[in-house]
Amino acid sequence: MGKNSEKAQQLFKEGYNCSQAVFGAFCDDIGMELKNALRIASSFGGGMGRLREVCGAVSGMFMVAGVIYGYDEPKDDEAKKEHYKLIQELAQRFTNINGTIVCRELLGLGKGPDNPIPEERTESYYKKRPCAEYVKCAAEIMEQYIDEKKAEAVSE
Repeated sequence: MGKNSEKAQQLFKEGYNCSQAVFGAFCDDIGMELKNALRIASSFGGGMGRLREVCGAVSGMFMVAGVIYGYDEPKDDEAKKEHYKLIQELAQRFTNINGTIVCRELLGLGKGPDNPIPEERTESYYKKRPCAEYVKCAAEIMEQYIDEKKAEAVSE
């Protein structure tokens, strides 16, 4: 486990949501203040505001990828293509390990939005919710990808 995945799990266990935990763990890498990262990612926990759609840990991973590898020119179709290819690759890596990127499927929940009130973080919460492991997984995938890109740059 790398420093970012450890930090992500720590942030989650402090009470931050899954997206905040992953995105916040990479603040040093992306040059962003933790407070700003936590605010940006705050809407994506619980599968986007507890809608139980895309896993917040995955959304956090995508935000890190966007800051590091994203594009900013609207007419740069090649950059868009390459970035979307990256996002699909990261999603596939997470799916290969966990079976899906959809929050409700990961947690075995029914369809539709969940109650907007988050559950209290107790010992029993952590026993029934594997979210800390998904946070760790998403951060590890991002760490691995960053390391791969650094290794490629050195070998070129």
